[in-house]
Amino acid sequence: MNDTTAKPTLPDRLSVNPRSPHHVAAIFEHDIGIKINGKERFDVEEYCISEGWVKVAAHKALDRRGQPLLTTVKGTVEAFYK
Repeated sequence: MNDTTAKPTLPDRLSVNPRSPHHVAAIFEHDIGIKINGKERFDVEEYCISEGWVKVAAHKALDRRGQPLLTTVKGTVEAFYK
């Protein structure tokens, strides 16, 4: 089973939200994994490798537009294809 399609390189900053300027739809056709400080997180909404942070949803809290409130977690960020 050889994967003949080339996967795009992962950018320095990526967001799950389609309204964000950092959203790249072609990357989300593949499974992506994010590690922060050596532990894999499954609830990441946005990340930046060079600045060393990820943003995760803050439980059930929503902003006035109905989007989840995000909390920033800092550390060493690694993004990879699964």
